[in-house]
Amino acid sequence: MPGAGKSTVADAIKDEGFILITMGDCIRMEANRKNLQLTDKNLGTLMLDLRNMYGPGAIAQLVINQIQKKYYDPKYNKFIIDGIRSIHEVELMKTIGIVKILAIHGSVITRFLHLKNRSRTDAPSSLEDCIMRDRRELSVGISEAIAFADEMISNNEITVEQLKKKAKSIAKKWIYSLES
Repeated sequence: MPGAGKSTVADAIKDEGFILITMGDCIRMEANRKNLQLTDKNLGTLMLDLRNMYGPGAIAQLVINQIQKKYYDPKYNKFIIDGIRSIHEVELMKTIGIVKILAIHGSVITRFLHLKNRSRTDAPSSLEDCIMRDRRELSVGISEAIAFADEMISNNEITVEQLKKKAKSIAKKWIYSLES
């Protein structure tokens, strides 16, 4: 869910030799291409419009296109995709490689505070706005992607360093299991 700590985790795991691609950045690039202001409403509407026009895996397809265009060399073989929103996106990602899902959970209050503190233009201005954003995310199937996650970390009442440490430990375990 938005504000749970996915980007913090992705940045930490990136240090383990992964290439980071953020699905939200793909939507922001598309919004810039369409000359849309980067507000929560515009980005949320664009995300839903893309999925309505091109199917539930539309954003994942943008990511796959980016991987195939920019990282065609086989030496690039470990990616972090920050922002999976549905099981359809997971299934589409599986067409190009092995997929492991690490879900990051945070209470609505924790996530709202994280969103406010990062000071992006699409941050909710109130708890009610945050809940509305959550409902939009739930409508595209994020709960199913979370339910089928390989691992989950709760980001309530832990420090950023503890979150990063837990995430790196999981990533190292996955790398080891895939290389064995």
